[in-house]
Amino acid sequence: MLLLSALSLLGGCKHTGDFDETGGITAIRSACPSVEVPAHTGDVTLFDPATSRDSSAIDVTAVLTNVRSTCDDTGADVLTNVTFSVEGRRVRTEAPRDVTLPYFVTVVQGGNAVVAKRVGRAVLHFDAGQARAVVQATGTATVSRAAATLPDDVRKKLTEKRKAGGDDAAIDPLSRPEVRQAVLRATFEALVGFQLTDDQLKYNATR
Repeated sequence: MLLLSALSLLGGCKHTGDFDETGGITAIRSACPSVEVPAHTGDVTLFDPATSRDSSAIDVTAVLTNVRSTCDDTGADVLTNVTFSVEGRRVRTEAPRDVTLPYFVTVVQGGNAVVAKRVGRAVLHFDAGQARAVVQATGTATVSRAAATLPDDVRKKLTEKRKAGGDDAAIDPLSRPEVRQAVLRATFEALVGFQLTDDQLKYNATR
């Protein structure tokens, strides 16, 4: 879903958190994206009647849990597979019932630009007398490696050695607008959550 070209911001055979020769800390850019659940989209509440928001009208609740991802960054594209669980609970348990809950997997570039989105459906099956149900769900996202690779000149600015006491020793390369914008363009995230209506999202954000 997301990708960043593998890059040590300070170069060399370093590990994340290592100190370099100037006392700076090495940071590693991974070719694989981080996978996150956006705020207020990790759970959903269904009401009966649907227009009510009283606690006595709660029909079904569900949460999105155990989000995991695997990444294949060996080709021209970086492919991320996301798996997660949807755990549901219902109030009335007399009859068997299926509840379909839509969810999304979205690729975001630079922190705010949606470049791809897919909507899937998780079906919770409740047997008669059963109050809880769990279903596994999956999603995928692909980003071109070229789109997530920093230009050579930007990589050079990020990895160049700076001597202590030099004019540029205390200057963060990311303080330069052109460098910061290039890094943002090459930065992607994979977001997964329930595909909520405006009313459901407002309920989650304000309850």
